[in-house]
Amino acid sequence: MPDRPKRTPPEHVRISSAPPRKTKATKIIYSIAYLVIVVLFGVCAISLIVLACMALWHAIDPTATTDPNARLQSLLEGIGLLTIAVAALELSQTVLEEEVLRDASMSTPTRARRFLSRFMLVIVVSLGVEFLVLVFELIHTDAERLPQAATLGFGAAGLLIAWAVFVRFNVEAEKLEPEAMAEVKREDEQVS
Repeated sequence: MPDRPKRTPPEHVRISSAPPRKTKATKIIYSIAYLVIVVLFGVCAISLIVLACMALWHAIDPTATTDPNARLQSLLEGIGLLTIAVAALELSQTVLEEEVLRDASMSTPTRARRFLSRFMLVIVVSLGVEFLVLVFELIHTDAERLPQAATLGFGAAGLLIAWAVFVRFNVEAEKLEPEAMAEVKREDEQVS
């Protein structure tokens, strides 16, 4: 049988196998949107810090004639607000570094794993601190509600275990794409 010449479809019908690239305008629009989110996270964090300072002042104000339990409640409230402020600041920094300062796309598996790990770190630590504050508060005010607080602790522990499993299974994936890890490490040096 004679060899048939390969037919190629016309130029307007060809489908590219390469993924679509972001246009410059789209990248600028997304960068601006992410910057707005970063600023709003920062504003929320500063607002929480101010509220925490007010709660802490209420707890230590020497001129106030409040009972020690109310002072303790204000102190614990201040700690909780500061914990959420730290989480907001960390999320702000993560979004800034991963979405605005880096040139690469988030669609790469290595970058997605890094972003998820940073996010999970913030969530697990925040939930852990909130759990401790809640337990300490309930011990002094309403011990019957400790089982409800335990659900928060179990939730934080479950997230920590799930994150550990995720990291463990991704060790092999990291070995499959060493060039992506090398690129991320180079970017880390540039961003820092």
